[in-house]
Amino acid sequence: MTGKSGFIGGPTDPFETPDAPEITGVSAGILSADVTFTAPADTGGAAIDSYVITAKQSDGTSVAQTASSAGTTTITLTAGGTTTFGAQAFNLYGAGQFSGLGNSTSVFTGQELYGWGQNNSGQLGLNDTTYRSSPVQIGALTTWGEVEAGGSFSTVITTNGELYAWGLAGSGQIGDNTTITKSSPVQIGALTNWLQVSGGNTHTVAVKKDGTLWAWGQGGSGRLGLGDTILRSSPVQVGALTNWSQVSASLNGAHTAAVKTDGTLWAWGYNAYFGQLGDSTTISRSSPVQVGALTNWSQVSAGRLHTIAVTTDGELYAWGSCESGELGINLSGATVNRRSSPVQIGSLTNWSSTSAGGYFSTAITTTGQLFAWGRGSVGRSGLNTTADRSSPTQIGALTNWSFVTAGNIHAGALKTDGTMWTWGSGSDGKLGDNTGVNRSSPVQIGTSTWTDISVGSTFTLAIRATTS
Repeated sequence: MTGKSGFIGGPTDPFETPDAPEITGVSAGILSADVTFTAPADTGGAAIDSYVITAKQSDGTSVAQTASSAGTTTITLTAGGTTTFGAQAFNLYGAGQFSGLGNSTSVFTGQELYGWGQNNSGQLGLNDTTYRSSPVQIGALTTWGEVEAGGSFSTVITTNGELYAWGLAGSGQIGDNTTITKSSPVQIGALTNWLQVSGGNTHTVAVKKDGTLWAWGQGGSGRLGLGDTILRSSPVQVGALTNWSQVSASLNGAHTAAVKTDGTLWAWGYNAYFGQLGDSTTISRSSPVQVGALTNWSQVSAGRLHTIAVTTDGELYAWGSCESGELGINLSGATVNRRSSPVQIGSLTNWSSTSAGGYFSTAITTTGQLFAWGRGSVGRSGLNTTADRSSPTQIGALTNWSFVTAGNIHAGALKTDGTMWTWGSGSDGKLGDNTGVNRSSPVQIGTSTWTDISVGSTFTLAIRATTS
């Protein structure tokens, strides 16, 4: 007699098929999803040979992906919209219990690029120089991945790892080997291994997937990190190392900061008087210098004349100018309160990310709270005031903020529900709310699902997810 308990005749050990795995999370991408699942509590007395993850798509069809072990697997989809997922484990004795379909997730079919605000140099990429006060789609591509707004130019990396740029090019900051301004996206080279990019006032820095660091544009004060002050109009590698993970160019300043995969922090460029490089001097550097001796830095953001960084322990540090309280250390006044080495901001250990702007700073905690401090004029801090703040102050009481970007005099953020919000100076329409009015607290822009936002000096770019 044979049953699920598996007894065949005499006193042998029971065998059975496994219980159902548990899906613990789903992260949607463009026609794909990363599904995280755990092994079944009961494996049926035998090792698990494989797993099958099934997705029921919005068009009624199903697709499946095999995985050799529990964890996270990527499943390729053929339709967007609402998708549900299930999991099943297999052992020596056959197919186990099916978890059932659940974990409903909206899958993207593409990601469109939008721009608004000042457009005097074609930085909106709309093939003209007309200002816009609400989001307008840039081109027809739906593979945009990461957007970065600079001084008066734009850079974007596609989901395929291609790099595009446009706008003001007088210092070579676009990187297309010219100094000719462009009003629509131009691909930079033919490579498909760009990982992250950051646009400064007149220079650009980027990291490739192989961990190499590249720079181009205005070289004044050594901001490119190439050991000189020469302008470059196409990407040039900074050193020969292959362990760079993230880089940030000062939006309205002339310095750069970056983190390596070993957790060390480096900076270069303009450093006179304010100490924004953080190397305990006020000497400008034309090649990367290490900031302190810590090896647990996770992210850095270069502001106008100051720098903010987060550690893997969730601590937040700042250095450079403190003219309007932008360091967040309860001091203000550029003459006496600048710092030339990192100073911890408060004692919290739950900071997750930060963005430094023009004399103000922003940061998000691991619990989804949004904070700002520093200069408050034109409402750039988002604290419903134009007064300065010299220590982190929470914006509202919500706990669902996921990303923030600080510009020169305005800022933007995303929530976990995909909504987009902006605040600060509304001149030239850069807030995107179809007005030119300053806002001192966040206002929602549209109702779409947004996946990225970047505020430049006088304009804004964002990426919108599509599901059909």
